[in-house]
Amino acid sequence: MSVPDIQSLMLPALKALSSGAEMTVSEVCTHVATSEGLTPEEVWEKFPSGRESVFENRTGWAVREMTHTGLIERARRGVYRLALEGKKLLDQAPSRIDYELLRGYTAYVEQQLRKNTLSVSSDSAKPVLSEDASITPEEALDRYTQKIRDELEDMVLDRVRDAPSSFLERVIVDLLISMGYGGGDTAMGQVTGRPGDGGIDGTIREDALGLDEVYLQAKKYAADNTVGESDLRNFAGALDAKGTTKGVFVTTAGFTRGAIEYVARSPKRIVLIDGKNLAHLMVKNNIGVRRKTQYEVKKIDEDYFNVEAI
Repeated sequence: MSVPDIQSLMLPALKALSSGAEMTVSEVCTHVATSEGLTPEEVWEKFPSGRESVFENRTGWAVREMTHTGLIERARRGVYRLALEGKKLLDQAPSRIDYELLRGYTAYVEQQLRKNTLSVSSDSAKPVLSEDASITPEEALDRYTQKIRDELEDMVLDRVRDAPSSFLERVIVDLLISMGYGGGDTAMGQVTGRPGDGGIDGTIREDALGLDEVYLQAKKYAADNTVGESDLRNFAGALDAKGTTKGVFVTTAGFTRGAIEYVARSPKRIVLIDGKNLAHLMVKNNIGVRRKTQYEVKKIDEDYFNVEAI
């Protein structure tokens, strides 16, 4: 079972307030999760950005939409209760509350017109929350942001694959320095890849004296290729030759199950970064990309509007 959409949460949210008790959105969520039999995993499922619970965000919007309709009313800051119109509707035992039903209430239509989100055409009085009215605006924004990020990561990985192998070695050093290895000092990273390098393509000194180093190896492969266990055994041997136990192995492709299991068994601390993860880390740490546009999303500061504290 997946998290119900906004419209599917409207009736359970209204029923949660049927006792007459005043509730916060979080308290409504608790009642709805129980009545709908949602699992803890479904309740805590986050947007791709990881910033907010999908369930709580959708339930909050369901409550707000019914508040605009007059089915629910605000008791005080951040607290809601069942309105008379809501009680009348529940008395009719509706099987579902959705946008079609809400459009039957004058208050809701007027509120949507004030927001200028209704089409001028006579047959489209559906509120424009997003391309899919079953999700919230924040959820739509999060999805579109993730889509843009995914496409960018694909482009980044293609560029790295098209570049010479020496470029990948430089990327790895720049990436690890950006992530804070070597204290974030570019002077602590070095590309060493060259013929006879013993399987080591770069190093990151973790301290100024070079007493502790992380050794790097890079394999530039096409998407349909993989790094196998033998490659990791050779890398482990190169670490032995250097007298160290720390290594990062990066490929623009993927790793075989045997390679992953070998690293899990190895007493050495070897980190594997495949192509997908490499592109993700590059975008996250601004390696090979730069900011184009930034949007700011704000929300109400409840403390500012807490007139009871004045």
